[in-house]
Amino acid sequence: MELGTYPLLEGIDEPAHLRELPQSQLPRLTAQLRDYLLNSVARSGGHLAAGLGAVELTVALHYVLNTPYDRLVWDVGHQCYPHKILTGRRQEIGRIRKIDGPAGFPERKESPYDTFGVGHSSTSISAALGMALASRNRGDQRKTCAVIGDGGLTAGEAFEALNHAGDARPDLLVILNDNEMSISENVGALNKTLARLLSGGVYGNLREEAKNVLEHMPTPMREFAKRAEEHVKGMLVPGTFFEELGFQYFGPVDGHDIDQLVDVLGRLRELDGPRILHCVTRKGKGYPRAEANPIAYHGVKAFDPAAGLSASEPAPPNYTDVFSDWLCDAAKANPRVWGITPAMREGSGLVDFAERYPDRYLDTAIAEQHAVTLAAGLACEGERPVLAIYSTFLQRGYDQLVHDVALQNLPVLFAVDRAGLVGADGATHQGAFDFSYTRCLPNMTVMAPADEWECRRMLSTGLSLDGPSSVRYPKGRGPGVAPDDTLETLPVGKAEVRRTGKKIVLLAFGSMVEPAQAIAEDFDASVVNMRFVRPLDEDCIQQMAKRHDYVVTLEENVVAGGAGSAVAEALARAGLNPPLLHIGLPDAYVQHAERDEQLELVGLDAAGIRQRIHEWLDTKVASKAPTQ
Repeated sequence: MELGTYPLLEGIDEPAHLRELPQSQLPRLTAQLRDYLLNSVARSGGHLAAGLGAVELTVALHYVLNTPYDRLVWDVGHQCYPHKILTGRRQEIGRIRKIDGPAGFPERKESPYDTFGVGHSSTSISAALGMALASRNRGDQRKTCAVIGDGGLTAGEAFEALNHAGDARPDLLVILNDNEMSISENVGALNKTLARLLSGGVYGNLREEAKNVLEHMPTPMREFAKRAEEHVKGMLVPGTFFEELGFQYFGPVDGHDIDQLVDVLGRLRELDGPRILHCVTRKGKGYPRAEANPIAYHGVKAFDPAAGLSASEPAPPNYTDVFSDWLCDAAKANPRVWGITPAMREGSGLVDFAERYPDRYLDTAIAEQHAVTLAAGLACEGERPVLAIYSTFLQRGYDQLVHDVALQNLPVLFAVDRAGLVGADGATHQGAFDFSYTRCLPNMTVMAPADEWECRRMLSTGLSLDGPSSVRYPKGRGPGVAPDDTLETLPVGKAEVRRTGKKIVLLAFGSMVEPAQAIAEDFDASVVNMRFVRPLDEDCIQQMAKRHDYVVTLEENVVAGGAGSAVAEALARAGLNPPLLHIGLPDAYVQHAERDEQLELVGLDAAGIRQRIHEWLDTKVASKAPTQ
């Protein structure tokens, strides 16, 4: 697929070039930008629908604001591809999310136009507020603007920032990009209330009808009606909601009318104080297939735009599929089983469960803290909540995990998806820390399956426990060990010896069992599938340490505080001090690439692990050699 010609767009290597265009050329530019975006992402894969919906808004913001001097902060960043195209990365956009290509989200080290690194939602207003306060402290004339979607506005942090900004009153513009979507459809009473308020139609109709009646009323009655109108307005007008928080409200405006956007933004740029502009946009705008199905076109693999996304070939189940099937089976067997997700129904595998058990399906919107404590509340009443959540997003609910679940020893099962390296989403989404931040919690049982069969058994094990537990599994497929359809459990805290060898033992956790087995014959090594990070099988660890000369731990988690550290602590408690090598994720944030490429880069593929062990053994042998 060849890209077409884009005469206006090709002349823009930075927003300063954009600002040289007459406003009359902007509609043509937005058409070229949208077409370029569609065809580029169709070739490379990546986030599509959100960017298509933000084309006019992106052009208008860079046209009116003096970026990068003026600060433009994007929320989440799924919609940032048009921004990257206009800010000097047009020719690189075909390699977005690929190794050594641009990141799929704004990233500060990549460009001065990426003022704040994002990937998790609802941070933009907080960050922009900090920037605006810094600007005020220096006394400069810099403008600050945050762009947040209505989905992002469902998270508590966004309202905390609005509350603070309304009191601090800096020069801050917030753009509410209202497309009625996050990744899945937005949910919750707050979202429905905002949708009703932000439409403004009810109040507008009532006010027009009331005018005709009031014209014929005596003056005292008109004054009374005017005062009453303010109370009605407080319930119906979109602006009042934000004005009560200290913001000036403007809108709603058509987020695809470039001339209107430029005009309104130009006027708002001259104002001061906290203000909010409500823009109504359509996710997937300009590509009918994405408009009709924005969820499917949120993130795509390479495809033909003329044909659209093709039906995928049936594939063996991945870990998310295993979880999805298990949850439905568990809910069928136990009417107290609930499925909870913080706005990740599709990604976490809850689509089937939501359809089959809608009364026990809870989508909390983008509110991970609430999701964890909600599950705790259900558990208090004897229900069995299962929270399906990405490892990177569970970080946002950590305080609740500690205080609301673990401290009270409540039986909440965390199905921790996307653990370890996740591929193209990059550093913001790597599940690199959950071994470290869960294994330190009293009452917590922490499990990591070596394969799909074991994943299902561990989920059943966690559900059977009287306290909190987690099952962490990686993105994508496992070794291909087909799970059965039972709900049988595993013995808690018991490891599995998969190979018996000599001299060296490989203590492997979760996804590292497969590469450990692949290299074991090279060293005639024993291989232990540890299964449990907490509680550890300390008897097995002690036996293996006594029978072997060398001990190696393997995990797809940072070494600091991880499963290998737990092994070292167990050996120290037993008074054992064998030569010990920890292999895991590096002490660094791993950037975007394909997952296999990432594993190779950090030395967690079979070849990398083999090399690490050879080099380590060579140093041990050399240190024992007699000196001359």
